Amino acid sequence: MRWEGRRESENVNDRRRMSPAMVGGGGGMITLVVLAIAYFMGADPRQLMQMLAQQGQQPAAVQQARSPEEDRVAKFVGVVLADTEDVWNDLFPKLVGKPYQEPELDLFTGATDSACGRATAAVGPFYCPGDNKVYLDLGFFVELQEKFKAPGDFACAYVIAHEVGHHVQNLLGLSDQVSAMQARASEVEGKRLSVRLELQADFLAGVWAHHAQRTKQILEDGDLTEAITAAQAIGDDTLQRQSTGRVVPDAFTHGTSKQRVKWFTLGLKTGNLEDLNLLFETPYEEL
Repeated sequence: MRWEGRRESENVNDRRRMSPAMVGGGGGMITLVVLAIAYFMGADPRQLMQMLAQQGQQPAAVQQARSPEEDRVAKFVGVVLADTEDVWNDLFPKLVGKPYQEPELDLFTGATDSACGRATAAVGPFYCPGDNKVYLDLGFFVELQEKFKAPGDFACAYVIAHEVGHHVQNLLGLSDQVSAMQARASEVEGKRLSVRLELQADFLAGVWAHHAQRTKQILEDGDLTEAITAAQAIGDDTLQRQSTGRVVPDAFTHGTSKQRVKWFTLGLKTGNLEDLNLLFETPYEEL
């Protein structure tokens, strides 16, 4: 993927290698010890932190060392996010007649807090509608390459664009509509609605790639294969087969490998947002 030398987004919050500390009052080390004791005694450290803040001790952070390779990947994330901003700042007003609200992206290591709860590396990249942020531990890209056998920078770009696709859904009110339908649906139907929403985000990732290629020529030989490999690797059927040895369609929440590839590829091929509603108009068995 051609990405070096282009604009980086200003909406990236880099929280990597941040270790908690406290400053002021009785001193950082003392506060950390108190928090540790509170934890092992069964108290809620968050309540204690609130009390300390009210007494004038504010949480701070200690920045730990980062490798040059990590910083290069973080720069890549910033460029991809900027590319999504450029595409959606152009397409979104044409679709709904109002400006696009750019999401923020929080880079973190290990765990961080979000409006949707505690974000951990084990969860993988996700979008939180509560604060309009994408959360990403760069370690996921290593996992994508080593565990899921989906290497390549465009595979990583697909993942970012998918999460930004969820942001677009949120701005369009689609996420709330699906949540309302799920509240009235059976468990199985609720999961099927989740599959439709996820496949729609894949489609939106493809739409982004189509227009980014049209305007910036971002793709190199092999990039499409990288994205398709990533989509295949994180399909529900593939993940279930790897973890349990069997496939349970009623437990799907993101779609099969074939479905994820299909809808991403459609978005990439056409770039046509008028096809957005196809995900909810197509019979489930034909997705």
